[in-house]
Parts: sequence; C-alpha cells; structure tokens
Amino acid sequence: MEFSCKHFKVGKCEGEKLVDGETIPLVLQPSEANKNGLESLLLALKNNKEWFEQMIIKNSAVLLRGFDVKNAEEFNEIVEICGWEDIRYVGPAPRTHIYKRVWTANEGPLSEFIYYHHEMVLFKEYPLKVILFCEIPPPEGGQTPVVPSFKVTEKMVEEFPEAVKEMEEKGLRYTFTAPGKNNTGSMRGRGWEDAFGTSDPQEVEKRAKAFGMELEWLPDGGLKTILGPRNLTKVFEGRKGRRMWFNTIVGMHGREISSAKMADGTEIPENVVKRCAEIIEEESIQFKWEKGDVLFLDNLALLHGRRPSLPPRKVLVATCK
Repeated sequence: MEFSCKHFKVGKCEGEKLVDGETIPLVLQPSEANKNGLESLLLALKNNKEWFEQMIIKNSAVLLRGFDVKNAEEFNEIVEICGWEDIRYVGPAPRTHIYKRVWTANEGPLSEFIYYHHEMVLFKEYPLKVILFCEIPPPEGGQTPVVPSFKVTEKMVEEFPEAVKEMEEKGLRYTFTAPGKNNTGSMRGRGWEDAFGTSDPQEVEKRAKAFGMELEWLPDGGLKTILGPRNLTKVFEGRKGRRMWFNTIVGMHGREISSAKMADGTEIPENVVKRCAEIIEEESIQFKWEKGDVLFLDNLALLHGRRPSLPPRKVLVATCK
C-alpha cells in the first residue's frame, strides 16, 4: 500500500532505517503548519482509521511528530480515537497508572538498559500494539530502539540452522523468580504481589493458571513462575509470512532471577545466545525522542527496549489488542 493521505505528510527522523523496502519508523507530520494541534490530529486519525492501522502493519512503526501533544490526558484521547481494545500489562516491570488507559513505561532505574523484547511475549495473550508518548525527552540517551524481528530469525537460521531447528521442535521453557513483599532483591524492582495485583496466594494461583503459568512457592516467601513450552518464532497474518523471533531467550538466559532453556531442559548453547544478542543489536534502529512524539509499534513485528539515559525522562505507554 502506497502512502496517500491528505491529513499527513511524510517526514524524517534521525536513525530511521530502510528495511525490506519500508522505512522504520514511518514519520507522519501535520499536512499543514496550522494543523498541528490535538483536534486536527484526532480528526485525521478518526477519518483514516483503517489506513493508519495498515501503515503500522506495513512499516512496523509509525511516529507522529509535530502535533504538540502535551500530556497524558491528550495522549489518552489519541489512544481512544483509534478504537483498539485495551489490554492490561502483566509482567515484572514496575509501572504506575497515570490516567485512564495510560501508564508509565518501565520505571526501572534510568541508568539500566532494558533489553529488547516483544511486550508480554511469554503470555498466551499479548498486545498487538504498543503506543508510547514522550512527555519529557531525556537530555542524553534514553532512546527506545526497535528491531525488526524477522531479520533476527533470518540471520539466526543462516548461522545456526541446527540450533534453531532444535529449539523450534522442542519449544522453550522460561522461569522467573519474583521476591515476596519483604524481599527487595529483584533487579526488576517488582515482587509477586505487585506483579499479580494481589497478596492472596490463592488468587495468584488462579491468575497464573489463566496466564498459562506454573508456580513454585519458595521458602523465603518468593515465587518462581514457570512458562512453557513456548515458540521460538511465530508467523502472523498480514505480515508477508515473516518468521518473527518471538521469544526472550537473550533477555532471560542465565540471569540471576531468570532462565531460558529448551522445554525438555536442554541448555541453549552459550555461543548461540551470545551471537543472537549481537545480531539483535546489529539490526536495531535508534531514534531520538522529541517532546510530544507519539510512537505506534506493531508488537508482533518489532522488539523494543530502552537505552540508559540521564534524567529527566518521562515516556508513557498504552497497550492495545
């Protein structure tokens, strides 16, 4: 589908990259200088819903820039005008509810690199779209890099055909240990009460079952979650038959509080994991946040992360089905 919309014009941003004929991210700006306000943007999105969604799928990421979006309330209006159903975040990342469908992005220390991932990749239900809004751009660093997932699969199949085949056939098994209320040892900063939204162990077990998790209660009050088998790659409708690297083996392999193995317990070779991390970084796309930016990500097609940054940095998020 060619670009054609009278309400937007195509712009450019530092760090954009041409991948398989498509620009990531596709930068959309006001069509005219006097149409840079929220009302103009909401009208443009309302009148071009199907086209706009196709742009997200086609380019994997769309960056709205130059529309003077000011705060969480205005960001929420943008999210709601698109008409996609909300999906509540589940996972270890510390987040705070801000307004209606808007939350803070991962509140882990800004000095830490948040590794590349598909949002909620471990669960049976995950967002189709992740939408980010930059209220306060960082003075240095703090990019949200993205990675075309199919490019990772292509290179891994080329370099490690047997290992990829074995992981595909056996599936993957992940574990993650969340501390109890009185244990602050989690580098992710989130205990199981917060992660599951309850301090009732029976309710935790009920919710875990709905997420497809097994649980193991630990003597120190912590909780070990076990997920698997999970796919190594996935192919999603409408995305050119591409095999997406839909896993988190690099992010969870051999960590202090997490692990990633094949579903039968076989270890994933260290050299495979190390090279996979290098490939992901090689394929990454960076851009600098500007105040008021709104970034739409196809969560089925892109891994995303967060570079370390100097404060202040305030990026908000909404996740949609």
